[in-house]
Amino acid sequence: MRKIILASASPRRAEILRMTGLKFDIAASDYKEDLNLTLKPRALARFLSRKKAEAVAQKYKNAIIITADTFIVLKKKLLGKPHTYKEAEKMLRMLNGKAHSVITGFTIMDTGSGNILSRSVETRVHFRKLDAGEIKAYVKTGEPLDKAGAYAIQGLGAVFIEKIDGDFFNVVGLPLSALTESLKKFGIYILKEKSS
Repeated sequence: MRKIILASASPRRAEILRMTGLKFDIAASDYKEDLNLTLKPRALARFLSRKKAEAVAQKYKNAIIITADTFIVLKKKLLGKPHTYKEAEKMLRMLNGKAHSVITGFTIMDTGSGNILSRSVETRVHFRKLDAGEIKAYVKTGEPLDKAGAYAIQGLGAVFIEKIDGDFFNVVGLPLSALTESLKKFGIYILKEKSS
């Protein structure tokens, strides 16, 4: 069995992948993503995830590398992770009462055969109308600081969500259904009936 490497420092992605029962190691990619590249959002998500995979692949001879990159798109504006409380507050005010897209690009790379597959998944998220006090109080919790778009749908940020259209896990950072379907192309099956 080839080693599976999740090339991500995100504890949320690791948690989602653990749900599948797969055994994997974690090796964060040192590729620095640039959201200013002139690519359409879904193509950009695929490109960034592939670059992350390429950065980690050099360290493993015969492994399956899985990477992902998630960001928010609001009226053609891309939102990544805020680095300050002020930035988080600004992002949440932008998202307030509006629908936006969460796009995750993921790449699966087999370093043994050289096979690579990159896909992107989009989920629409609808924010309810928030008051300024809610935004400030949420930012003070610190939760928004390492999350794309400054909120965690799997955390306290869930109270802002009116509805979503699409894969919930995609919003958390790893589109589980699309990923497990794609892993089959690399001979990795999550649910497989054992032959008697």
